[in-house]
Order: sequence, then structure tokens, then C-alpha cells
Amino acid sequence: MGEAEGARKPARDRILDTAAELFYREGIRAVGIDTIIAHSGVAKMSLYRNFASKEELVCAYLERNLVQHAAWWDRGDRPSPRRSAGADEGAVHRARPLDRPSEFQGCPFTTAAAELRDPANPARMLALAHKRMVRDRLHALAVAAGADEPDRLCAQLQLLMEGAYASGRALDLGPGNEAVASAAAALIDAACGKGRA
Repeated sequence: MGEAEGARKPARDRILDTAAELFYREGIRAVGIDTIIAHSGVAKMSLYRNFASKEELVCAYLERNLVQHAAWWDRGDRPSPRRSAGADEGAVHRARPLDRPSEFQGCPFTTAAAELRDPANPARMLALAHKRMVRDRLHALAVAAGADEPDRLCAQLQLLMEGAYASGRALDLGPGNEAVASAAAALIDAACGKGRA
């Protein structure tokens, strides 16, 4: 985004865009309000007019991510009785952090849940709500794929997905890496009885 385009954006959007980039790259607890103000180019008063506190800003960041991730699911892998087990595999495969590995910092919801330990923290509750949403989506796909034990397959696929997010920061998962997809395929084949007499 060019400077002129950024300047035309409303202050709230500039603040949220900046906070999202910094929270994701540096961590929620590591980034202070003053840093967000400096990077977004808005006045402190403008920030507090739009977000009453850092906690409110963190919640807005996670809410926006949640909406974007739900839309990603809706665009791709809708459960349908006619869909094969490949729907589950596709969901896990497309969740891989492979497009820009140098920028990848893991799942923002997992990071938020790890950083914000207070169970009453609204941002932590949003992070956990996201994990429940993913579980529900994977479960629906497991049922549609005809898994013998959809709860078990759902749990396995979510664990695989979380592992891919976590290892994406430490391992060299380039665009050609197929380990996550092949692991998902093996789990799905086993759960759906593929190859059994």
C-alpha cells in the first residue's frame, strides 16, 4: 500500500492494520500503544477515540482475523454428502503456512491464547472461539467424508493443522512441501476405511 492510499484510509483502519501487522510479527504483549501510534501515523487521541484500550484493539484484531478465516473456510471446503474425504485433506493442506514462509509467525489465535493466559481476558476468549470454530468445521467435513469416528478424525486433523502452524516457524516449509497433505490423506484414508476389505 502506498503512502497516499494509507493516508486516505480512516484512522481506525490505519490503526487496526498497523496493530495487526505488529501484533502478528512481534507478539501482542511486546507491542505497546506508543509503537502502534508511531507506526500508524495517528495521534494518541485518535487511537483512544477508536479503541478505548489496548485490550479493545487486540479484540478488534482477533475479531477481524476470525471473520477473515471463517470467510476462507466458506470459500473453499463446504461440507456436502457428495464430497469425498479430499475435502478434509484440502482444508488441512490449504491451512499450511507455505505461501510466504519468511513472514509466517504461526497462527495468530494460538499465539494470542499462549500470550494471554487470563481465562477472563476477552481476547483469549476470542482466540479459543476460533479454535472451536475450526474444530466444528473439521468435524462437519469428517462427517461428510464418511469417517467411522468423525470426532477422532476431527481431533487428529486439528492437531495436525496446529502442528503445521507451530513447525512452520522453525522448519523450512517451502511451497513444495507436501508432508502435511500426505499426513492428512493417511489419516483420512484410515478413518474412512479406504483400503479395508
